[in-house]
Amino acid sequence: MYNKVYITNKQNAVKIPTGIRILIRRSCNAVLEMEKFEGPAEISVTFVDNQQIAQLNAEYRNKPTETDVLSFPLGEDGVYDINNETGAKMLGDIVISMQKAEEQAAIYGHTLQREVAFLTVHSMLHLLGYDHVNGGLEEVHMREKEEQVLIQLGLPRTIAYTQEPGDAK
Repeated sequence: MYNKVYITNKQNAVKIPTGIRILIRRSCNAVLEMEKFEGPAEISVTFVDNQQIAQLNAEYRNKPTETDVLSFPLGEDGVYDINNETGAKMLGDIVISMQKAEEQAAIYGHTLQREVAFLTVHSMLHLLGYDHVNGGLEEVHMREKEEQVLIQLGLPRTIAYTQEPGDAK
């Protein structure tokens, strides 16, 4: 199956570690595989800084604060637009604040790579229709799926915590 992950760096606050683009592609593909997603998919991932993500958060969610990741799903209820050139389903956009990811990696005592993989997996689940805003079982279910993919990628949690900062859609 052919999945295309477009990755763009629009920030210079944090040096992008070697191998992070491959890790993001592996993270996206692992979620699609776990969810038994049918057909090829296209995802856009953009790295920004805290100021840029705060602007997007204000514009799209009316929350003028920085956050770690924003998800912009293009599909609804499993229905996606198709890229006429490739035939791929266009899932949407993931925007990651590399500054916030670096801060959170330090807080949680794990690598920037693990944090970026987590944020990518978290956002991919949003692009596929998962949500955690109401908490409860839906949030627990989403957390279990995130952890399942991260373990598969060889990036299990290093400390126990239940709530991610900046949980954003």
